[in-house]
Amino acid sequence: MLVALLVSALLGTAAPQPVTVTASDGVPLACSLVEPDGAPPAGGWPAVILFHGLGGSHTDMEPLATNTFAPAGFVSLECDARGTGASGGQFGLDGPRETQDARDLFDWLAARPEVSDTQIGAFGISLGGGAVWNATAAGVPFKAIVPEITWTNLTTALAPQGVAKSALVQLLAGLTPPSRWDPSLLASAATLAQGTVTADAAAAAVARSPLAQLSSISVPTLLVQGRHDFLFDIDQAETAYRELAGPKELYIGDVGHVPAPNPPAEAPTYLGLVVEWFDKYLKGSGSTGPAVELAHDPWDGRVTAYAALPATRRASVTMPGTTTIGGGGKVVRSARLTGGPHETFGDSTVVVRYSGAKSWDHLVAVLSASGIATPISTGACPVTAANGVLQIHLMNESVRVPAGAKFTVTLAATSGVAPVYATPEPAGASITVDRVTLQLSFLKKAVSK
Repeated sequence: MLVALLVSALLGTAAPQPVTVTASDGVPLACSLVEPDGAPPAGGWPAVILFHGLGGSHTDMEPLATNTFAPAGFVSLECDARGTGASGGQFGLDGPRETQDARDLFDWLAARPEVSDTQIGAFGISLGGGAVWNATAAGVPFKAIVPEITWTNLTTALAPQGVAKSALVQLLAGLTPPSRWDPSLLASAATLAQGTVTADAAAAAVARSPLAQLSSISVPTLLVQGRHDFLFDIDQAETAYRELAGPKELYIGDVGHVPAPNPPAEAPTYLGLVVEWFDKYLKGSGSTGPAVELAHDPWDGRVTAYAALPATRRASVTMPGTTTIGGGGKVVRSARLTGGPHETFGDSTVVVRYSGAKSWDHLVAVLSASGIATPISTGACPVTAANGVLQIHLMNESVRVPAGAKFTVTLAATSGVAPVYATPEPAGASITVDRVTLQLSFLKKAVSK
């Protein structure tokens, strides 16, 4: 994950100062403060609050603070999230209490005499990106923000089309000890990990999503999202890019959660954009880049720039057949597309005609292609009738597919080698899969080599 890249960075000359910030409810938050060398400018240094990812701590962010932000003239405050690391309290997955914590951290930092009380931004990774979004939506007065590899709609991130990404939820839930969770969330997390989306879990996801507020957010926002991320796909950032009211840019790279490669060589490129963003909107100096940048995959040191979201084209192929499977079975259909290379981007779907569903709850589709080691995408939808047509929306993943490659759709109860959906069907369940139609969305022109 991206945190590993930041930890690997060489430390700068600015040393982290351990501090404890007491939240407004009395809970201590374990933090560190990193300041640039030398005397602060008139009015104080601009500053950035750094929010770490799930399973991480504020020490993960210190290399970024010391090696990137301090040399650029920014103070950084990084803290263990409530209920994690050395901080007190209960873990609430970026809930209302964490949003208040962000406000408390802002007020604490703004009160320091060496820091400008009006030029404070926020940068967050994954869970930390969610904290940045929710605090901004709640009115914490950040001057500029950079949410990275994170969500804007936690409902579609964790349970798209109402089917829980149970394998990923199990992994994420295990990163924080159950004893540290907010009890009101623990039961929802446990049932979601088992594949059940309860009303409480759905409500908790909505309460932790900035989706409804995006169109009213005018804070300058640089979005950094991963090309190939099975937790938070491109749609999570693309939705924000379409809706935001203020200055905005979008960088899509090889960063993110599984199966993103996170090449260390790419880090200077997107971190450079982050610094430029804060230079522009916290210092009022410098310029920013193109509206949208798509890094090449595999990373080759280059990006393709767009004035807006890249144009796409669609292709469709039908895969005939009739196959009956039980709970542990799978249906595999393949076809080739003419032309190429192709580079997926946008909303691709798998349309499945089926019959004879018996005790069958949901169907998972995995898209792969010959010559590519990792599945391209996956998705799932409920099965609510014995016969019918399913439209399974695949996650928006940007993957280059060589010319002449064979596309394969695998249909089953789980996602197999793609570690996303792990909830099986019960013993005795069965379904007959008939015609399958794969509807693909590609960049109009492939950019990766």
